[in-house]
Amino acid sequence: MSVATGLSVAGNYFAQPLLDVIGHDLHLSASTAALVVTVAQVGYGLGLLLLVPLGDLLERRRLAVTLCAATAVFLTVTASAPNAALLLTGTALTGLASVAAQVVVPYAATLAAPAERGRTVGTVMTGLLLGILLARTAAGLLAELGGWRTVYWVNAALMLLMAVLLRLRLPALRTPAGLRYPALLRSTLALFAQEPVLRRRAVLGALSFAGFSVLWTAMAFLMSGPAYGWQESAIGLLGLVGAAGSLSASTAGRLADRGLVHRVTGVGAFLLLGSWGLLAAGGAGGAWSLAALLAGVIVLDLSVQAVHVSNQNLVYAIRAEARNRLNSAYMTSYFVGGAVGSALTSVVWSAAGWGGVCAVGAMLAAAVVAVWLTDRLRSRRHSAQPSPYSASSASSEESPGSPSAARIASR
Repeated sequence: MSVATGLSVAGNYFAQPLLDVIGHDLHLSASTAALVVTVAQVGYGLGLLLLVPLGDLLERRRLAVTLCAATAVFLTVTASAPNAALLLTGTALTGLASVAAQVVVPYAATLAAPAERGRTVGTVMTGLLLGILLARTAAGLLAELGGWRTVYWVNAALMLLMAVLLRLRLPALRTPAGLRYPALLRSTLALFAQEPVLRRRAVLGALSFAGFSVLWTAMAFLMSGPAYGWQESAIGLLGLVGAAGSLSASTAGRLADRGLVHRVTGVGAFLLLGSWGLLAAGGAGGAWSLAALLAGVIVLDLSVQAVHVSNQNLVYAIRAEARNRLNSAYMTSYFVGGAVGSALTSVVWSAAGWGGVCAVGAMLAAAVVAVWLTDRLRSRRHSAQPSPYSASSASSEESPGSPSAARIASR
């Protein structure tokens, strides 16, 4: 399931280091080539809103297998595209179907025992983040071997294989919501009004992923500029450095299983803030600056993953019968945060360079810290008040799998 999520989401990031090559091959203008990234994001966003909630309506294995197979088909459209129209169509449809990853994550959480849910979610999320980070590296290497289309053909074959393996290895699972599709979509949006835990964790996720997008959007500008002067193939290898931080997901999940989910969030928030100090020191060029930059990349990816996994543990514990809709609502917020971060970066880089980018990232991280502190202070005030279940809740306040935890967190 971890591999399936990584391969699903990777298809949305292959084009980023290949836009120049794709543009030359299909005789596209720079602005048209840049639309490849935009339509992938739009397709993925629509999939989060329109397809992920179906996991609460349809049999989940069939939905996951169908989306993986559809992703394989749409990747072949992109790989064989002779012009811009088919390229953009294939990319948009691939983004739409690639939300198979966001069907598999709550599927894994449902299959796991409550005491192992954090570790399970962390393991699957490791695969997802590795797919995001390593997609650029894989695209650059495979493009050098066989042209830009090669990476799409290879991923299409792997996605078809994953569809077969998921069908053979996963159990059937259906948790019918008892709603028709339009009502299902309305209930997804209504969750924001009904569940305060979802609202708070959606804000934390959006802010942290905005910082992640700020870094990775600006990284190519910094590394190809006068401070370092790296080639595109070398810049793509930075994904390997970021991948080291993604391995923290499983550890964060295990700590959440031990009842430390709020502390994991807090540590992640403060590490996220500190990472921007290292990243700021990495803007000057030279060996020491490069060491600081690489350390900052690792710490930032580690902290973003810690916040994300702890968020998911609490969100999935709210209502088991609505996990796909909860995931749809949370991940849509997460995705919007990333899109805002990317948009901010393009403006700030032109106006203030790397220093301005680091300032924006630090402000977003400071907001994450502030939201977490506010949440903890509110929770402590409520826990200090007399409650009919105060004795049991005190010992399970940070256990995301227990009913009392959901009640306390929702307050």
